[in-house]
Amino acid sequence: MSTRTAPAGHQQTGDPAPSILQQPRAVWAVAFACVIAFMGIGLVDPILKPIADQLDATPSQVSLLFTSYMAVTGVAMLVTGVVSSRIGAKRTLLSGLVLIIIFSALAGSSSSIGAIVGFRAGWGLGNALFIATALATIVSAASGSVAQAIILFEAALGLGIAAGPLVGGQLGSISWRGPFFGVAGLMVIALVGTAFFLPKTPPSEHKTSILDPFRALRYPGLATIAVTALFYNMGFFALLAYAPFPLDMTASQVGFIFFGWGLLLAVASVWLAPWLQRHFGTVPSVLGALVLFSADLAVMALFTDSKTVLVVGIIVAGAFLGINNTLITEAVMGAAPVERPVASAAYSFVRFSGGAIAPYAAGKLGENVSIHAPFWMGAAAVLLGVVVLYVGRNTLNAHQHVAGAADEEAEEEAELLAVADLD
Repeated sequence: MSTRTAPAGHQQTGDPAPSILQQPRAVWAVAFACVIAFMGIGLVDPILKPIADQLDATPSQVSLLFTSYMAVTGVAMLVTGVVSSRIGAKRTLLSGLVLIIIFSALAGSSSSIGAIVGFRAGWGLGNALFIATALATIVSAASGSVAQAIILFEAALGLGIAAGPLVGGQLGSISWRGPFFGVAGLMVIALVGTAFFLPKTPPSEHKTSILDPFRALRYPGLATIAVTALFYNMGFFALLAYAPFPLDMTASQVGFIFFGWGLLLAVASVWLAPWLQRHFGTVPSVLGALVLFSADLAVMALFTDSKTVLVVGIIVAGAFLGINNTLITEAVMGAAPVERPVASAAYSFVRFSGGAIAPYAAGKLGENVSIHAPFWMGAAAVLLGVVVLYVGRNTLNAHQHVAGAADEEAEEEAELLAVADLD
């Protein structure tokens, strides 16, 4: 698939390890596309209130931008394996990029909240097709070890999540349409680079069934971690979708706040989470991060009238989210004796349900109960996740994969990481 002499994870004995920066152009093309794709998650956050003000929409209506995006992404994860195993990774990537370009541009051209919500759903389908195969493609095309390839992906993930609100805030300060057109333009560049530099990838010999993810959820370990992630994502997206409203700041100001959140999330994902795992173990570290995240949301619920508390609470939450993003992924990998892409699809389908429900519920609670209620809902949901994980903690060790798995499994593992790190 590339001109290198040894595939990722197959470095020849005695050869010096190549620099992580010495990669084929195909890797950089896909990595750039990953940055833009992950920007899409937080890009709309700074413009939620401007959209509500200019289109005369309520917070719950605007929150549907997250709900439609996450709901379609979650359902689409069930079929991405079916698609990529039949048409190949490159065609799946390009299909996803084309859909993102079309629907982000259509969203920017819309004049009603209903149309934007609908086009965000199409954007979610494109993102699912792209993200589900992006890291697997990087792993298979990269020089050096699989670990180096994954670090590249994590770097793209962190850069995209951190840059999304910042870019969205600056473009949104000009017009709420700016972030949508900005994504479309950047994705055109990513599409050309991926099409030109990434070699053809054949369909897989093993064809995935759409029923496989549902069968995988019969295993208690995978079900435990998936339901934990569902409740955790409810807290995550309650924060992401509702916080801009009580902040009541400009798009640029909200963008800088969530840039700090994304930056801390990236640092915690890449450096803090592995350190905690080595010293305390995966499950204790996740439990601790969830408890602290719930406490953070509770403080924000108590002091919602204080913008200072909200700003600090949002930024600090990035650390807890980064820890969970990385370590829950580790837990999923050994949660069931099934192929990793299958476990990934099952897990993502369940957890993205939380990301779909929470934004709309938070908006409704903020409108009909009080501005404090959405944060209380998030804190309670995350605590439920703590209870689920603690009760089912012993099931997570029932089907651990053997360390040093065969090299041919690296691509499947990469697909799991790609999906699990989506938020």
